[in-house]
This record gives sequence, structure tokens and C-alpha cells, in this order.
Amino acid sequence: MLAFVLFAVFFILLLLSVPISIALGFSSMVAIMFCTTDSVGVLIQNSFANGFSLMAIPFFILAGNIMARGGVSQRLVNLANCGFGRYLGGLAHVATAACTFFGAISGSAPATTAAIGGVMVEPMTEKGYSKAFSGACVAASGMIGLLIPPSIIMIIYGVLTGTSVAKLFIGGIIPGLLTAAAYMICNHIIAKKLKCPRGDKPAPGETWKCTKEAIWAILMPLIILGGIYGGIFTPTESAVVAVVYGIIVGFWIHRSLTVKDLYNVFLATAKSSAIILFLIATAHCFSFVLASGHIPQTLAIAIRSISQNPTLVLFLICFCLLIVGTFLDNAVAVVLMTPIFFPVVQSLGIDPIFFGVLTVFTLAIGQITPPVGLCLFVACNLAKLKLEEIVVYCVPYIVAALVLMCLFVFFPQLILVLPGMMN
Repeated sequence: MLAFVLFAVFFILLLLSVPISIALGFSSMVAIMFCTTDSVGVLIQNSFANGFSLMAIPFFILAGNIMARGGVSQRLVNLANCGFGRYLGGLAHVATAACTFFGAISGSAPATTAAIGGVMVEPMTEKGYSKAFSGACVAASGMIGLLIPPSIIMIIYGVLTGTSVAKLFIGGIIPGLLTAAAYMICNHIIAKKLKCPRGDKPAPGETWKCTKEAIWAILMPLIILGGIYGGIFTPTESAVVAVVYGIIVGFWIHRSLTVKDLYNVFLATAKSSAIILFLIATAHCFSFVLASGHIPQTLAIAIRSISQNPTLVLFLICFCLLIVGTFLDNAVAVVLMTPIFFPVVQSLGIDPIFFGVLTVFTLAIGQITPPVGLCLFVACNLAKLKLEEIVVYCVPYIVAALVLMCLFVFFPQLILVLPGMMN
């Protein structure tokens, strides 16, 4: 009865276009009030769980916004151009490489697409690349921002499951780099088919000049990750360090930030953080009600009755996540699906670090698939094209991501090898 009421109210509210965070909280409250003897106050207690770990989210968002406003995007693009611009489809490679760099600062896929796409789409078009290909390239490459640490989605997963955020971060490094490599292969194939031009070799001394200009941006993720894995500070503390570092670089080194800029950055960060944190709070309530009704345990038994093979179960879960990721934002999908599937993988002895990174990777594919691909929408706005025009060129990137997803399922050590070194 509890499960029926919970999901019935939840889906009715979604059909009425109620925001998903409110739908989560209200359905949880109705289920508690009418199907249990618990007080509604228990939901308030659960909504404030893991407060210290969650503080990392607004600080990483703030750090990314500060660095983006401080002109980091153009500096990273210039550096990437020195390394990859000379090859066939060079500017597409530059976009992918720059997104990989910027993903290590922002932790967000749409933010990565917006920051790099705003710098790359117009120059690519001017150099003879089609607008559709340019938009698809920055949209797909923006997805890497969810994998390269720090990743906001990984923080949410870690908080929901009690998994080490530091190990999740380092577990995303190899998948992120493999994704970048796979997308560069796609860039080469598409560029060859479209006969895109090669770029020029950098002039003598230009590479060193671009490296000097971008060095402060490159140092930021190194300081964050080095501090976490060196035991100097926690992921939450590293987010605060990133903010202080970004302010110092923006105001006193690059001198591209003003007090007015900082006000706008704080305002944008507050809005983004409030949305995500309110969603997580109501998701904790929803998860509590799920656990009260033994719904995850029932689902685990049902899935295990289909198969006891962990690989097959992972493919079934990935299939569900692909569908969910197509319709829901990544943060929402992680919040909804993790409490349901995590007990299943636990019962099969699947490593939570591996499952967390695989979940984030699988859901990230939804960033470039309609109808709710946020990176697609950002790219469409930048290229001023319709969704269907860009989606066609996203197909090779989606296929490459699906191949990598299967590779990770069959070879989990690709994800676990670096976290294993931390033990």
C-alpha cells in the first residue's frame, strides 16, 4: 500500500508539471501520513542528512563560475590549439581537449559546454566546419565534465550511498580520459567525411606562451586532487580551497574579475546550489519512505530472480539508466535511481565505487540525447540551430559512449585501478 501511494502521488504530480523536487517531498509526506505510524517530522530529520559533505556542491559550483568568469575558457582553448590544432579536424580536437581541461574545474556538463562552446563554435564555423558538427562536438565533449573530477553528480551519489567521494573522483579519471580519446576518434572520422581543414602549426614560442597563460587554470585541479589524495584536506575542504584559489587568480593574477562580476557569480551560484540542494533534501525523504516500505529490497529480490549474474544485472540497470537519463536531468536521475538500484548491486557484491562511476557515465550519455539533453540545448543556443540538426552529428559520439559503457561493465578494473591504489 505504501509503495502504491508513494508512486501514484509522485507520478500524478509529475503529470501535472509540478517540479520534481516538490513532487518527491509531497509524495513522501502523503505516504508517511496515510500509510505509516511515523510522524512527518521524521522527513525533516532525513532531509538534513550529510550536511558537511553536501557543502562541497555550492563551493565547487562557485569555483567553476569564478574561473569561467575570469577568462579561463579562452586560455584553455589556446593551449589545446597548440597541441591539437594542426591535425585533421584540429579545432574539433581542441574543443574536446578544452572541455576535458575545463571539466576538471567546473564539475558540470552544461557549464563545460557553455564555457568552451561559447569560445569554439564561432571560430570553428569561420574555419569551414559546419555549425551542426561544431555544436555536436562541444555538446558531446561537455559530457566529460561529469567524469573528470571534481564531479558534482559524483558528490551527490557519494552522499546518498555513503561512498567515498575521493575514490569516486579518482575513479572517474580513466573513464573521462578514455571518453576524450574516443571522441577525438569520432572528430577525426567526421572531419574526414566533411573534409574539414587542418590548422596551422603553432609558431615558435607560442606553445610556451599559451602554457604560461593557462598554467593557473591547470594548477587548480592539481591542487584540489593533490590535496585530497595527499590527505591534506577532504573533498569538501578542497572545494573551499578551490574558491579561494579562483578568487586570487581572477582578481590578482589574471585581473579579469571585478567586484560586480563577483556579485553576479555569487548570485548565479546561489540559484544553482539552491535547486540542487533542495532536490537532494526531498530525495532523502523519498529514499527514507522507499526504505520504510522495503521497496529496494523487493526490487533486489525480483532482479536476482531474473539472474544472479552481476554482468547481466549491470546491463539491465544500465539499460534502465539510459532510458531515465534521456528524460531526466542527471542530478534528478541519480537522486531517484540510486536508492532503488544501490541495494541490488550491494546484494550481488558489486563494488560501490565502480557502480557509482558507471552510473554517472551512463546517465551522462543522456546529456546528448533528446528530448532532455541539457548539453544539446546549450549547443543549439550557441550554434543557433534546431535540435534535430545537431542530433544527427551526435550519433557517432553516442555510439562511442555506449561502446565504452559496455567496456567498463566487462572490465571494471578500468574504473577501479586508481581507487585501488588509495587503499
